[in-house]
Amino acid sequence: MPRHIPDVVVIGSGPNGLAAAVICARAGLDVQVLEDQPTPGGGCRTEEVALAGAALPHDLCSAVHPMAAASPFFTAFDLPARGVQLNVPAASYAHPLDHRPAGIAYPDLTRTVTELAEYGSRADAAAWQNLMHPLVEDFDTLSALCLGDMRSVPSQVRDLPGMRTAFGFASRVLEQGTRVQNRRFADDMAAAMLTGIGGHVPAPMPSLAGAASMLLLGSAAHTVGWPIPTGGSQAITHALIADLHAHGGRLDCDQRVSDWRLLPPARAYLFDTSPWTLAHIFYNRLPGRYRRAISRYRPGLGIAKVDFVLNAEVPWEDPRVRQAGTVHCGGTRGEITAAESAIAAGHHPARPLVLVSQPTVVDPTRFNRDLRPLWTYTHVPNGSETDVTETITAQIERFAPGFRDTIVASRCTPAAHLSAHNVNYRGGDIAAGQVSMYRMIARPTPKWNPYRTPLDGVYLCSASTGLPP
Repeated sequence: MPRHIPDVVVIGSGPNGLAAAVICARAGLDVQVLEDQPTPGGGCRTEEVALAGAALPHDLCSAVHPMAAASPFFTAFDLPARGVQLNVPAASYAHPLDHRPAGIAYPDLTRTVTELAEYGSRADAAAWQNLMHPLVEDFDTLSALCLGDMRSVPSQVRDLPGMRTAFGFASRVLEQGTRVQNRRFADDMAAAMLTGIGGHVPAPMPSLAGAASMLLLGSAAHTVGWPIPTGGSQAITHALIADLHAHGGRLDCDQRVSDWRLLPPARAYLFDTSPWTLAHIFYNRLPGRYRRAISRYRPGLGIAKVDFVLNAEVPWEDPRVRQAGTVHCGGTRGEITAAESAIAAGHHPARPLVLVSQPTVVDPTRFNRDLRPLWTYTHVPNGSETDVTETITAQIERFAPGFRDTIVASRCTPAAHLSAHNVNYRGGDIAAGQVSMYRMIARPTPKWNPYRTPLDGVYLCSASTGLPP
């Protein structure tokens, strides 16, 4: 009896790999997904972590998902219709400052501007309105422009209003991605709020790539919000897998592929992996020119993550911060920029930008009796072995006096150990490659089609191509 050969084998079950598998399965192709971890999802996974004698669901990597509400794929996939509850916090994010009110970004731009005028400055409130309003007003065009396939002009940009949005976005990227970024704001609050978003992107500050991502995420904060899925990020993965199975696809975990000879026969292979993994698997089959190009593709900054278990909500000095799903603890724009520069130079600053997710603000399923999880991370030099628990604790305590007293337990995952959760995160680089304007275009190599490799039927479909699902 002839051996069954699938049409497509996808290596890796992160959001990109599963999105590719779903699309292929819906097209009627026979699809098999191979995942080297015991659970699927890559950077979109949630696990029960037993700390202090209580098991709580902690997101291993991603926790907050504005792109799940904004990307073309997920918009069409319609997660809420598939049982995924995307909870939008009353405040998308908060940026506490020393001895003064915090900057708060709401899904409502008008409310954000009103509070900026009240707690910051009227001039900066008007400047924020001027910066964000055109992007928020035409967020669909902005999403199509930034999240498209980068090989064609989205239809939304082909008419006059769409072109205005595109040129407006480009001009704002040039402003916020260069040394003139401070000309717009006079007070610390608005500038810090914008710079805090930049911490979600491991890119230099200021930089064009960082500014583009910052403005996209900032616009999402005032439109779709920054939602947190009920039950954790794994809910998104489960929805993708359910659709894959419904269309005849298969998923096999604990299937590490370290050599091309271990791959099952198939007509095509889609790699939701870093290009370094691809090069390792196919090393002796790849042309030397392609291998050299991959060797020039470098990892970016690492992240070190700390999961906390708390017995009470974080006692933020400004109580309005308690309504935010995401909090950026880094101080002023100048402090954040200096800290990021130090990290890029290989140092561990005492006061880095710390990203905090408070899932229980909108998701009661995360509680275990009176205990609750708190998700945090900070940038560190790539490959760092440093335990940043005390650094992160001190930085949160800075804006929430008494935070230490709420900590029941904690667990640090240093940057060097993050690849144990996801092999794509080389040295703790969750972006799977340096983020720069050049590398957003030439990711991972300068090719018109970033997915195609020199091998017939072998393609990359990971974050290293520059595209979310």
